[in-house]
Amino acid sequence: MPFELLKSEPLFQGRAFKIRRDTLKTPGGNETKFDIVEHGGSVIVIPIDADGNMLFVRQYRHAAGMDLLELPAGTRNSGEPHDVCAAREMREETGMAAGKLEHIGDFYLAPGYSTEFMAVFLATELIHDPLEADEDEFLQVEKIPIKKAIEMAERGQMPDAKSLAALFLARPQLKEYL
Repeated sequence: MPFELLKSEPLFQGRAFKIRRDTLKTPGGNETKFDIVEHGGSVIVIPIDADGNMLFVRQYRHAAGMDLLELPAGTRNSGEPHDVCAAREMREETGMAAGKLEHIGDFYLAPGYSTEFMAVFLATELIHDPLEADEDEFLQVEKIPIKKAIEMAERGQMPDAKSLAALFLARPQLKEYL
């Protein structure tokens, strides 16, 4: 017997997400509540330049209270196709456009409390083609050799879950660089 949704009520409407409270009947007949972050989805991009470097962005993340090294990523605009979002985010965050953009996988970021679904793209054949960055983003682009980036992730020097998941999904495509 599956969980049965009894009611759903909105709690908060933010800039990038909503929060709702769902009341469910469990398979055992009890009632329970889940607070769910409704998110329209996002992308993460693994950009590789002609010299075999990955492009990362370093940015301050207030929830973590520190600067984090991350792969370029961003939230989809309403109804925006994932590949269009990935191309836009690449240009906004790194100043580079991808001549080739390959979808390599997807994952839920935190399915215990969020609907956010992320699409992962490998970006190659990069050319300089910047878009204006979002006004609340202050990013520093860092080029890191692919092998070193993977080693950093394996040593726990990259505590960003979406970047780690994307690198794991991309391992088959990155074998030639390792």
